Amino acid sequence: MYNLNWNRETLNKQKLGRFGEYYAKMALASYGMSIFTSEVDDHGIDFVAESKKGFLKFQVKTIRDNTSYVFMKKKYFNIFDEFLFLLLIILKDGEHPMLFAIPATAWQSTDKNAFVFHPYDNKKSEPEYGINISKKNLPQIEEYCLEKMISRIS
Repeated sequence: MYNLNWNRETLNKQKLGRFGEYYAKMALASYGMSIFTSEVDDHGIDFVAESKKGFLKFQVKTIRDNTSYVFMKKKYFNIFDEFLFLLLIILKDGEHPMLFAIPATAWQSTDKNAFVFHPYDNKKSEPEYGINISKKNLPQIEEYCLEKMISRIS
């Protein structure tokens, strides 16, 4: 059994991200999906998975439960790509990871305030798509939990 103390000091941001990617791959593989990885992550895609419906691309973001916002750079996250997903992993101390397979197309919806776009016109930051993670917004995110989404993507 692995350690469920997600807030320990030794689990830095890089290790947290690596754990999330491995965990995401194992979760999808457990549903019979084939996983393909690349040695270089330079286009915002962490891995590709083959399902009965074809090849799906995944960007993985792993956060602790006290994080209220996560984002993907617009140049790497095409919200019109039906085969692109954000695999969001939320870690809460003492609990197993919560996984959400959110289609990039979810950001096209204007009725969900959890999913946002920040153009940052004339700013130093690059445009980004993000998720506001709060108790109020959690129901908008929960509809994408992996258990509910797996029949749609596998």
